Amino acid sequence: MTVIGKRASVRAILKMSASVSVLSLAVAAVPAYAQDAADEGNDENAIVVTGIRASLDASERLKRNTATIVESITAEDIGKLPDVSIADSLARLPGVTAQRLEGRDQRLSIRGLGPDFGTTLLNGREQVTVGDNRGVEYDQYPSEFFKNVVVHKSANASLVPAGISGTVDLRMLRPLAQPDQILAFSARGQMNGQKALNPDSPRYGFRGAATYVDQFADDTLGIAVGVSVSHAPSQNERYNAWGFPNEGAAAGNLFLGGAKPYVQSNLLKRYGAVATVEYQPSDNFHSTLDVLYSKFKETQRLRGIEFPIAPAWGSGASISPGYTVADGLVTDATLTGIRAVQRNDLNKRDAENLSIGWNNVIGLNDSTNLTIDASWSKSNRTDFLLETYTGSGFNNSGATDTIHITQNSNGTFDIVPTLNYTNTAIFGITDPRGWGWNGTTAVVQAGFLNRPSFKDDLKALRASLDGEIGGSILSGWEVGANYSRRKKTSAFKSYFLCPVGGGTDCTVASGTPQYIAVPSAAQLDQNISLGYLGVPAMLTLDPMYLFENSLNAVFDNRPVSLVRDNTITENVMTGYGMLKIDGTLGDRPVTGAIGVQVVHSKQSSDGSISNFRVVGGVPVVSVIPATGKANYTDILPSASLSVELADGLFYKVGASHTMVRPRLDQERVNQEFGIDVTRLGSTTPGQSVFSSTGGNVALQPYHSTNIDMSVERYFSKGGYFAFSVFYKHLTKFVDSRNSFLYDFRDAISTLSPAQQAAVGTTIGTLSAPANNGDGFIFGQEATLSMPFSNLSSSLDGLGFFGSLSHVKSEVKLGSNPTSPITVPGLSKWVGTAEVYFEKAGFQARASYRMRSKFLGEVAGLSANPDFRVARSEAILDAQIGYEFQEGSALQGLSILLQAKNLTDRPFVTYANNDPRQVIDYQRYGRDFYLGISYKF
Repeated sequence: MTVIGKRASVRAILKMSASVSVLSLAVAAVPAYAQDAADEGNDENAIVVTGIRASLDASERLKRNTATIVESITAEDIGKLPDVSIADSLARLPGVTAQRLEGRDQRLSIRGLGPDFGTTLLNGREQVTVGDNRGVEYDQYPSEFFKNVVVHKSANASLVPAGISGTVDLRMLRPLAQPDQILAFSARGQMNGQKALNPDSPRYGFRGAATYVDQFADDTLGIAVGVSVSHAPSQNERYNAWGFPNEGAAAGNLFLGGAKPYVQSNLLKRYGAVATVEYQPSDNFHSTLDVLYSKFKETQRLRGIEFPIAPAWGSGASISPGYTVADGLVTDATLTGIRAVQRNDLNKRDAENLSIGWNNVIGLNDSTNLTIDASWSKSNRTDFLLETYTGSGFNNSGATDTIHITQNSNGTFDIVPTLNYTNTAIFGITDPRGWGWNGTTAVVQAGFLNRPSFKDDLKALRASLDGEIGGSILSGWEVGANYSRRKKTSAFKSYFLCPVGGGTDCTVASGTPQYIAVPSAAQLDQNISLGYLGVPAMLTLDPMYLFENSLNAVFDNRPVSLVRDNTITENVMTGYGMLKIDGTLGDRPVTGAIGVQVVHSKQSSDGSISNFRVVGGVPVVSVIPATGKANYTDILPSASLSVELADGLFYKVGASHTMVRPRLDQERVNQEFGIDVTRLGSTTPGQSVFSSTGGNVALQPYHSTNIDMSVERYFSKGGYFAFSVFYKHLTKFVDSRNSFLYDFRDAISTLSPAQQAAVGTTIGTLSAPANNGDGFIFGQEATLSMPFSNLSSSLDGLGFFGSLSHVKSEVKLGSNPTSPITVPGLSKWVGTAEVYFEKAGFQARASYRMRSKFLGEVAGLSANPDFRVARSEAILDAQIGYEFQEGSALQGLSILLQAKNLTDRPFVTYANNDPRQVIDYQRYGRDFYLGISYKF
């Protein structure tokens, strides 16, 4: 049983208290801006704000009236969140950042912790994801369907489940909360600032949505229905370096190991529908049914050239005299003997997401309610990841190239070739570098196909009782239980692709053709350019034509490929109890809660153990079914308190112990069991003939003991200033690089008698993730929301919203306790600034956000996740629009022009903590949107 991990550092708590005490005085000194105007809301002639200002006002009210520390965004109107996507809007909130994937904001980090450390709810219910693990990809939710989104930065007992970093709750519109019937339509066109980088991909896209809301039966029955369609293209100039070895042929200086410049064009097609039925015939019964369905198809076309460069990494090239070195890195050189690989690739993703929730609140008497909530969330996703190769000859034969490489100021390298890479007399379908190896023999690998698929299913049932308490500061109580069952199935299939025309299993020995000509039918009319990195043009082919007509597919049965299929099942029972606080302390209003959760988890995994060995001179791949399970119980207390120290001045404090489950792929039972016969005679423990690598079904959640403090000053005419301090003591941190000595004596029977006699030791290395890390996160957040009407009535309509966050962290893992790691997704500094103007229907806004460097998750080899340091970035977005006002013949019509990434900032990662060693460089360009909406 886990209660609370190691005690939070007393020194850290004292530092927090001192920080908040000082800021309390400072915040209290902030002018209240005409407190005598606090009753303006009762003036019948008061101005009703709409659009951006209404959105900020609604978010401000929620923050002020919530005892815990929250941030939120609210739709400006029906179907109009204030940004292009949900993730875009969330990334503007204090302490929240987003990592861009394929040019779109996707992976959210809250208070320095990445998506693996938070949870996402839909109307208070946990959701599955179309992603590989738990982190929700927000593209699966059409933003038009949400009224507001709340980020809970501190926990209370009724928030199930709550993450360590925070909890994002997406909230749909409630039809009975709307005063009238609503019928709204919107349409928007999209254009990327770059021309289409691939000739078979579009530059222009569109988006459309419609919403209908109405009330019936004397406003006791309400319905809301929405549909959405989106075709969103994006363009991406990419550069990927293999790494930077110490090159002996260049006096041991760092040298570009290899590089792959390529252009990528994406098209995301998404179709969504939502329906809410709300029924409240009396004060004693309220029922709400929510259904959301989303389906999307994404197509990525990638074309580029892989250049093996460094001789130290087997390129076979020679470095010409006269290269240039700067601080130990070769920045300019000419190489001969280069044999490159041209790539024409195609990635397709089909995914769908369904979420159903039914909530019923029954009044048992005047002060007691019974709530029953049932939900089902499921998703399915299938990927088709196709690679095709062309080269000048098989296995390092054929014509060679002479290239000149020069490092640019952004860290990328220009690669200027001599060969004409569009010449089909030189280039054909082949395995240019001899990469093909199926574990036992050479194959002609002229391409490769990955076909992963994922199914995620979550069913939950929750029941709770809540009631009132009179006559004390304790105003109410709530007890409840939540049962959930989640099952995620991951299946991976991969195939070697070889030229058609003979042979079996693509093997070289069977006579598989090693080189065939490129069919003219596969060639597109236009060859694409890689001129942004020095390559004038490359052979541009249709990869699906090659796959269907020029390539044979052979199943990849290497142990490393077979061992990935798995199913993870989690059965979780959560019971909770909470006392609510609402009264006065002295003469000051106080709200809050104190409670506890008891969480019992049963998790299991079905998978396999695979290995490769030679029996009687014949290579054999074995796959053995495996299963495993574990269970454990955690106790998670929480408390929060909000005191209004003076009119509009709040002090909030919270303490909690929270947890978040590890990545699903880390819980798999799978192991890749290996036999290395070259180590038969080794007597060194850990250097045995036996080894194994895989997951850990007994892996437990990350834990965190949290302390949150906040001082908030609200201005009478709207707006506020807030300063927050938080400390998280992290325990049971998952070490993905954990390994330990293990006695494989039970596996010795897999060897031949002669090999058994030669075994020196059966003590080998088993690699599997473990909960052996701990650390802390300490941070501060400052936020200012300032309508300039607080300063002067002549500035009415103009305002500012901004925040600045600073986070310090340290995590030590058992595998390397002397070297603290960077927490994935953490930026030391995060800032946002937004200036807006809105009046008489006209609106304009400019939003700027920045983050310092962080550890980002990117797609690695064979679609496996990898982590690399990402360079700091700053992004500017802007919009301008007009809504026709009452009295106009066009009343209800709005026009909006938006621009995203006006700074054209690329996404950049680098290696070895050296910004010169750029690994990924992705330039997405600027996106422009022109839209109209009409509400009846």
